[in-house]
Amino acid sequence: MMIPIAASTLTTACGAGWRDVRASFRAGATGLRRNDFEPAGELATWIGRVDGVEEFAMPPALSRFDCRNNRLALMGLGNDDFEACVARSVQRHGAQRLGVFLGTSTSGILATELAMRSAEGASQLSPDFYRYRHSMFSVTELVRTALGLRGPAITVSTACSSSAKVFALAARAIEAGVCDAAVVGGVDSLALSTLYGFNALGLLSREPCRPLDADRDGISIGEAAGYALLDPASDAGIVLEGYGESSDGYHMSTPHPQGAGAADAMREALACARLAPADVGYVNLHGTASRTNDVAEDLAVHGVFGRKVLAGSTKGWTGHALGAAGIVETLVCVMALADAWVPGTLNCRRVDTQIRSRIAQDAAPMAIRHAMTNSFGFGGNNCALVLGRRT
Repeated sequence: MMIPIAASTLTTACGAGWRDVRASFRAGATGLRRNDFEPAGELATWIGRVDGVEEFAMPPALSRFDCRNNRLALMGLGNDDFEACVARSVQRHGAQRLGVFLGTSTSGILATELAMRSAEGASQLSPDFYRYRHSMFSVTELVRTALGLRGPAITVSTACSSSAKVFALAARAIEAGVCDAAVVGGVDSLALSTLYGFNALGLLSREPCRPLDADRDGISIGEAAGYALLDPASDAGIVLEGYGESSDGYHMSTPHPQGAGAADAMREALACARLAPADVGYVNLHGTASRTNDVAEDLAVHGVFGRKVLAGSTKGWTGHALGAAGIVETLVCVMALADAWVPGTLNCRRVDTQIRSRIAQDAAPMAIRHAMTNSFGFGGNNCALVLGRRT
């Protein structure tokens, strides 16, 4: 299976669009900052906040969608000529033949949280408020409307694997003839339920997160919007080669201690891509900087690849974008393949001695043919993707 990634765009705390994101990664400059998200300003943590979301004005025709998550979604859509690339696919296939498959974990829940805090409270929460701002489908309906597409549209919400699993869903839809091409991606924005929820679990770091580091103390929550255009008719050089999914259901919020479901997803992705472990040059780890999650993932990765593959986490740049983490890190792999460069693991100064995989602490030039990205969500919702560079 090879489906070309005809276009992509990425907006994170590192910047809006590929130019800013690339510059941040190349400079080793984190996008994380001390928590300045006013609705949750009392929390002593670091966040990956995207600049300009508060000031962004929704076009009048889309004002019914106005909430933080949908502002971020539309901001992200406007970069890197992505809309023009989609328009060319529409000319080729027809608007009714392009699907939209997006992942999110919280969607516009912040709008409801803020409404409930206000004097008017629940009186604001009409059916239209829910449909266009809060609901999981809201962001997908917005993007579909903004792009003028009329094909199938689905939201995936499987926690932190959401916007990786959309690649698998879109690939199956294209292979089944349900659509000819697809816009895939993910959007998740800062919200009270996630910030206070992870704080209640004792998982928020009091400093910029340090994935895989011996002294790591938790995650930094971020926000992001990213999109990719999967079009089999494209001659693009980077392709989706395989996907693997599993649902181990070990625990509501804790990964399987040996990473059993994660390993299953990676092996399935390799089989789908018809590759051996030795063919993969780089694995972008889920690498949240949680003490238990990093160790469990390492057991899975080491069990599949041993120490031969170079692995690292990029959440030190962006934070953990939750439902958008999958698209962020898939596109990081696209960048690594296109630029022949592995970004390393920002903020990892001393690799935990429990970690057995070969960790890329520093950036390095590296011409790789195949890369894997891992995304693991609460409840054991696991997804691994394999991407490759055509010769």
